[in-house]
Amino acid sequence: MSINRRSCGRLNLRHRPVITTPSMATHTRLVLHLLLLFLFAVQEVRLVCVDVPSNSEAIVGRAMKLTCIYCMKREEISAETKVEWSYTSPDKEQMLIYLYDRHPLQPKDVEEQWKDRLTWNGSKDLQDLSIGIKNVTLNDTGTYECKVSRFFEFDSFKHSATKTTTIDLEVKREASRDTAALYSEIMMYVLLVFLTFWLLVEMIYCYRKISRSDEQAQDSATDYLAIPSENKENPGPAVTE
Repeated sequence: MSINRRSCGRLNLRHRPVITTPSMATHTRLVLHLLLLFLFAVQEVRLVCVDVPSNSEAIVGRAMKLTCIYCMKREEISAETKVEWSYTSPDKEQMLIYLYDRHPLQPKDVEEQWKDRLTWNGSKDLQDLSIGIKNVTLNDTGTYECKVSRFFEFDSFKHSATKTTTIDLEVKREASRDTAALYSEIMMYVLLVFLTFWLLVEMIYCYRKISRSDEQAQDSATDYLAIPSENKENPGPAVTE
């Protein structure tokens, strides 16, 4: 019985599986799919209400936002909301300066100091009930009070809730230098630069790794196709057993 070893080698090579790696186009499609999934997830994210304190320092000639937050639960969204903003001067004289009752408005008998200087800065869902002061003056120093009343009507009963936020505002001629805020801003920019550099390095590394894998796969396929051709051109002697 004679067996051609060259033929056996050729048969084994023909049946040997070729391991291929994903191409660059496959990786690109995968990245695009992940980006689309991320964008879809971001659109589904709902804003979360966070009760943050208001700034208590204003600068002459600038605009100032008096922050008043009253977060609601999901079942409280349909509640009726009323807001009263009042101001107490350093002389303990209190006055009503702004209202919200289905829509923002300023009292008709408000003092001249506040006319056309207050604006509504609240949100549509009425969780942010802030107001703004235009062209701040030294006379705006004092205590501001935001009184929020919510009226709930359920199937069997009615309920109301009230929250009061007090802001002691101090008006200065010039802004004071906040060292902590400056340090935080610098650290934020440093972190952004570091993350950008790290992302760039990762992208270059992944690109080179994918390119190297593609080249190895092409070399393996070329070698695999070349071996049978050589065997065909140079057949070996038959082996007799």
